[in-house]
Amino acid sequence: MSPTATNGTNGANGAAAPPVQAPITGNEMLEAAHAARAKAISTLPDESFDWRITLEGKVIAITGANRGIGLGIAEVCLANSAKKVYSLDLLDPTEEFAALQKKFPNRLFYIQTDVTVESSIQNAVDTIVEESGAIHGMVANAGMTKHQPALDFSREQIDKLFNLNFYGVYFCCTIVAKKFIELGIKGSIVMTSSKVGDGPNRAAPSAPYGGTKAAVRNIAKTLGMEWAKYGIRVNTISPGFVKTAMTYYVETAPDWDLKMQYYGGMPRLALPQELGGAYAFLLSDCASYVSGIDIPVSGVVGAW
Repeated sequence: MSPTATNGTNGANGAAAPPVQAPITGNEMLEAAHAARAKAISTLPDESFDWRITLEGKVIAITGANRGIGLGIAEVCLANSAKKVYSLDLLDPTEEFAALQKKFPNRLFYIQTDVTVESSIQNAVDTIVEESGAIHGMVANAGMTKHQPALDFSREQIDKLFNLNFYGVYFCCTIVAKKFIELGIKGSIVMTSSKVGDGPNRAAPSAPYGGTKAAVRNIAKTLGMEWAKYGIRVNTISPGFVKTAMTYYVETAPDWDLKMQYYGGMPRLALPQELGGAYAFLLSDCASYVSGIDIPVSGVVGAW
């Protein structure tokens, strides 16, 4: 009688037969999936979290924070107990920056950085970690604008806008994300987009500028999806009209009141600090389940 292959016996060729495995049940598949998910870094706060919107203990980097919107964001982050805030800026600090340093001693710092150069961003992030031991948040805020009809733009002008507003933002995100992953930090990235990222500015057209801001908003959703497994959150803020050195002339225009009636919403420019609360929220652990979204801070102006 020929030998028959069974569990734990030899087969017809004399080799040990592989053991017969029971089929995997649906519950076992679910348990395996849960176990794999548990190994991923979760943004879920621990049981001791007190649910305050605070940046206590956090080290935050903000590009272009020596003036304007970036400096306003820095002030709000410091007011919300950020341990340290670093401005990564190419230009020299302003008097307003120095005043804020005096108001928050030993908590506001400046690293000269060209965000259009990857090695410069890398050096800034490495310096922050060397000095502070960690980095928890990155606000990719530095940008520029140019308002003129689309037919008047040269390739050089468009390249300059995209180089700063898109490529600079993109590499700030990827460089800091790698550092978050290296350090095992559940970091938060917030990019400054614009209300013109989803529609034209009727008062001052700039198709290339709007294109850069739409691109920023789009990649935030994709990066948020890709990096969720590392516990990294990625979001954008879209300001409307903000009172800065670049917009000082807006309110002095003779047709300002008429334009505001046309646009609707709050008939004034925002202070840079009025944007800061949205950034502080997204940088905080209270936003642990918020990723891939855009928050418009525009006073409902231009809510087309």
